[in-house]
Amino acid sequence: MLSLLRQSVRVATACVLVLVLATPQSLVAQTHVVSPGELQNAIVAATQARRRNVETIRDFLSSPAAEKAMQSVHMDPTQVRQAISNLSDQELAQLASRASKAQADFAAGDLSQRDLIIILIAIAALILIIVAVR
Repeated sequence: MLSLLRQSVRVATACVLVLVLATPQSLVAQTHVVSPGELQNAIVAATQARRRNVETIRDFLSSPAAEKAMQSVHMDPTQVRQAISNLSDQELAQLASRASKAQADFAAGDLSQRDLIIILIAIAALILIIVAVR
């Protein structure tokens, strides 16, 4: 009886091993929830958003008023523009939205030249501080 039990265990083990080893890898392979095409589209969208945000901030900081304001507080405009590329995507998005809002408010007459200069200096200082802390 004991030998019959051992033989049954051996046969069952052999059957399980045959099933496991004979099953093609493609049937066991994990399917991805997100397709490679969707991943690529997300990466392209993130890259484009980052590029737009960098351009928005650079445009805002490269105006004559911005350069004059930065020089008046002894900030190097070139250093500030170079530091922009070191910001994270989230930091870029926040600064770009602030810059866009400031430009829109200035164009609409809601901000004076002095207010715009203060905002320019604050954004430039914030960029330099963020980069320096890293």
